[in-house]
Amino acid sequence: MVFRGREYRLTVGRFEDGALAEIFIDAEKASTDSADDARDAALCLSLALQYGVPAETIRKAVTRASNGEPAGVIGAAIDLLASDELGEMSR
Repeated sequence: MVFRGREYRLTVGRFEDGALAEIFIDAEKASTDSADDARDAALCLSLALQYGVPAETIRKAVTRASNGEPAGVIGAAIDLLASDELGEMSR
């Protein structure tokens, strides 16, 4: 995934029922501020999912620009997963 000119690699884990359980985000350049922020945000997102917050609720809650585009890497990641048939929010 490319967001704001930076490349990120997404890895997901799922619950037994196929629902999204965790997201890992790695930036192409490790140990940068953007890599650290993406990794920490993905950790918080994963914890929310594991404590029962629906992915679609998180998707609707993230900060967005006036045109509806995600303002941050977590929003971009969750939008990408929602738009991908293999990454549906719930099955």
